[in-house]
Amino acid sequence: MIPVIALTGHLGAGKTTVLNHLLRRPGARVGVVVNDFGAINVDAGLVTGQVDEAASIAGGCICCLPEAGGLDQALSRLTEPRLRLDAVIVEASGAAEPLALARLIRSSGAEHARPGGLVDVIDAVEHFRTVDTGGLPPARYAAASLVIANKMDLLPPEQRETRLAELTARVRERNPVAPVVPTERGAIDPALVFDVAEAEDPPDQLPIAALLRSLETGHDGHGHDAPLHEHASAVTARADGPADAGAILDLLEDPPRGVYRLKGCVAVRTPRGGRRYLFNLVGASIHVAPAPPRSADGADALVAIGPELDEAEVGARLAAALAPADRAAAAGLRRLQRYRRLSA
Repeated sequence: MIPVIALTGHLGAGKTTVLNHLLRRPGARVGVVVNDFGAINVDAGLVTGQVDEAASIAGGCICCLPEAGGLDQALSRLTEPRLRLDAVIVEASGAAEPLALARLIRSSGAEHARPGGLVDVIDAVEHFRTVDTGGLPPARYAAASLVIANKMDLLPPEQRETRLAELTARVRERNPVAPVVPTERGAIDPALVFDVAEAEDPPDQLPIAALLRSLETGHDGHGHDAPLHEHASAVTARADGPADAGAILDLLEDPPRGVYRLKGCVAVRTPRGGRRYLFNLVGASIHVAPAPPRSADGADALVAIGPELDEAEVGARLAAALAPADRAAAAGLRRLQRYRRLSA
């Protein structure tokens, strides 16, 4: 199952800049869906370094496609196992409604796709003049699993902390959990958005991403120093035996403060011993599936990822959830099967 990440934001917020930054991640194999209102998709020409060609949806907003057929077709093609992609990113037009796009991805008929979160990009300079102009907070905040406050470098230094606090407060009125991460020129830490199978570019990776990195290391393409922020920290806890399904689900439903993603393969206690499952949490979205075959050096573990984690607190919560269980609790197993059905 390939995570499908929605990338949204008002016109000019910097979505394509964020996307191109993500695509420069070494080892990343990312499929891309872009769309535009024009008959010729201008944004497709701005997206560089993707695996396969970009699946372009031109002539209208993604969330207005008849029965989402165009999006389903693109996702079905890009999530084919033979491509071995790490993730698929759907970059919506600036006019796309995030809530509608999130529903389209969640209800997609693509067999190998699963929701991977919705990243909403905000122009920290213009946002309160163009998108959130007062009154009730925009409904788009509620759809986001991660909010990027972009263009912070264009604000006077003395205004940045106040502006970030103002943006965070407005998001919190609609969404109490989505992290709000400040960025300059779209430089978000890819570890917050997706995993990669390789630490370096595989031999069949399109070379343009590596070329761009070599040309632009330390620069944004305009002669300025490029910010190289690390927004994500990670905490790992290993399991010493089959754990209680209910305890793991309690952790997923109420993760530690600051945890944006939580993932791992863990054996849960069943009446016949134990069975391994793959758990994924992105924002508030939980996905549970049977675990793939264990690799030679694979161990049961959970990894929590997020900005500015309290590692001691997170580690203690993970360890408690992974404590070996002496018996199989029926209530926890019923909850587990319910999540499996919803994930399918």
